[in-house]
Amino acid sequence: MPLQFVYSLQDFVTDVCQRDRNPPMVTPSKFDTIIKTGWTDRMKRGLFRYHLGELQTRILPGPLGFVAQLNIQRGTERRKPQEILSIQQKFNAKQFNFNKINPDEIVCEMVRDSGDSAQLTPPSRMVVLVNVSPLEFGHCLFVPDPSRCLPQIITRFAIQVGIESVLLSSDPAFRVGFNSLGAFASVNHLHLHGYYLDHELKIESVPAKLLVPAKGFHRLLNFPPGFLFYAEAEDVEEVSKAICHVTDFLVAKNIAHNIFLTRGCSPESQSEEDSCSRKGVRIAVWPRLSCFGAKEESAFNVALCELAGHLPFKNKKDYELTTEKGVTDIIQKYLLPEDEFSRLEQQLIDHLLGL
Repeated sequence: MPLQFVYSLQDFVTDVCQRDRNPPMVTPSKFDTIIKTGWTDRMKRGLFRYHLGELQTRILPGPLGFVAQLNIQRGTERRKPQEILSIQQKFNAKQFNFNKINPDEIVCEMVRDSGDSAQLTPPSRMVVLVNVSPLEFGHCLFVPDPSRCLPQIITRFAIQVGIESVLLSSDPAFRVGFNSLGAFASVNHLHLHGYYLDHELKIESVPAKLLVPAKGFHRLLNFPPGFLFYAEAEDVEEVSKAICHVTDFLVAKNIAHNIFLTRGCSPESQSEEDSCSRKGVRIAVWPRLSCFGAKEESAFNVALCELAGHLPFKNKKDYELTTEKGVTDIIQKYLLPEDEFSRLEQQLIDHLLGL
């Protein structure tokens, strides 16, 4: 039986500040201890496709502060991505899925305390397993009840537990993300990624414009064009619903998308002290052009972490020579054209106002 991690609202950590405001050692939460200890144990036991040590890292010069990392082995030794033909592609039990993994790869099962009033109905379980082709320390996959064989379409339960996972961590380095089909998801079995990146990202504090106050729906400014939500401990459930109103709309329109969750300041932050706070979670949603059978970029793929400013490079030359402009030129090729994004933004505003 895998380790069961039972949690409640009382386990959420709210006194988190940006990385350089923290003391040198962050006291790990129970969640962090389980993830980090379990991941390290599986690495020592040789369950990964390669050994991941400390990655060579540099911050690209420029206002976006891209965090570049050299991770050649992930590019060469990860499992070949499945052929994806549609954003709404059905689950196929004959293809690789998370019911076929080595059970030793399971770190724990997350279960929300049933005595908590915010418990989802029906209750479900989140299985946490190591990603055997890790992109950073602690890289795990969060799979809602694998036996249900859900396709890679985000659900309210999945996004809610994703937000809760970030709130359960005392380390602002912990991030969570989701790639839809057509947005470089490599397995059509519902899962989110979680990992630790010990560098601040601009997405944690970049400004945003409020579009629909009742739903907390913002547009990101000065960043790859996308949308932003923000959740603190007491409003996770409502924010999760609002996010799924957007992602369900995107799926219905066959629009691929990436989601990134990280500790961040409130979009309404006014003071410097507020902008240093990381007590809540920022959830960015990027609609983007679909990639079906497209050739992968040689430098990096444009998925959840790249859009957030974290760039795992596949080869040393690109890692050493790429500039911020070079990165933004690659990312731009995967984004919606400006007029198409503007139309989608208005459609989503109308959709959310009509709910």
